[in-house]
Amino acid sequence: MSEPLLKVENLTKHYALGLGFLKKSIPVVRAVEDVSFSVQAGETLCIVGESGCGKSTIARLLMRIVEPTSGRVLIDGTDIAGLKRKALRAWRRRMQMVFQDPYSSLNPRLTAGQIITEPVDNFERLTRSQRKSLAADLLGKVGMSAEMMHRLPSELSGGQRQRLGIARALALQPSLIIADEAVSALDVSVQAQILNLLMDLQQQMGIAFIFVSHDLSVVEHIGHRVAVMYLGRIVELAPCDALFAKPVHPYTEALIAAAPVPDPTRVRLEVPVEGEVPSPINPPSGCAFHPRCPLAVERCRLEVPLLVPMADGRVVACHVRAPASHIPAEPPTAEKRSLAPVAQPHHFS
Repeated sequence: MSEPLLKVENLTKHYALGLGFLKKSIPVVRAVEDVSFSVQAGETLCIVGESGCGKSTIARLLMRIVEPTSGRVLIDGTDIAGLKRKALRAWRRRMQMVFQDPYSSLNPRLTAGQIITEPVDNFERLTRSQRKSLAADLLGKVGMSAEMMHRLPSELSGGQRQRLGIARALALQPSLIIADEAVSALDVSVQAQILNLLMDLQQQMGIAFIFVSHDLSVVEHIGHRVAVMYLGRIVELAPCDALFAKPVHPYTEALIAAAPVPDPTRVRLEVPVEGEVPSPINPPSGCAFHPRCPLAVERCRLEVPLLVPMADGRVVACHVRAPASHIPAEPPTAEKRSLAPVAQPHHFS
């Protein structure tokens, strides 16, 4: 088995609230808690969960936009979480990000061509003709005409701006692109165009994607594997088709059951989940989902469940449906299944 492109080990991020007089008395927000996963080259790993579960924080931790409290982020075996600014600079070419908001993530004073070539200018000098050629090439890759390079972001539609953001991310030829809710601000028809574009680029260039989303229909279309998060922890990580066919963790089951279905005649599974998401400042003991879980037993209130491997290649953290009987293995990698997206033969229309 080949080494993964990206490997995350026990990644944790706590935000202190205030200064306090004594260090022990400072309350903290446990945004991400002991998260581990890996991503192979050419794979799409989707991260899903309710608002506030920590999925966007993971994206920012991987990009070193925020610093981790603990844990490791390894790219080709090198831990970038511990690198200083100068050493980190060379590795920034390997990972790029497509942001959620296609309006505020682009500099309104730069033209589309300048926005695309600006990342390259940070690493190497380009002549005017090289800039023009690069901008035209990347605009073509994302389905825009070369004439667009002279336009400002304010002269582009939302879908065109998001395509421009993708072109900017491609400028440094990264191995991994992190897309944080990259289509949530777009109309459904434009969403389909952007998703199909990402899948085509992945086939052509072998790019790996980490796709953060709350839209399960989008995830089912584009993902190879899915990591389900609840209150800062991964509770289930599985191949996409297996997860949607038969979710194992009660929270995953409830999340899929709550997703809208565009078929009024289809009967949806009712999963009783009551109450609100607990506070990340004072999370429940044991399994964080136990106050809302209809299957909770006494052990759920006392012990944090470990991610346990199951026969179909997924890992699940649940005392009831996946009780830990041994030390868990590594989370499943994309080599255990085809890297072709689940819905690859059929693009959205």
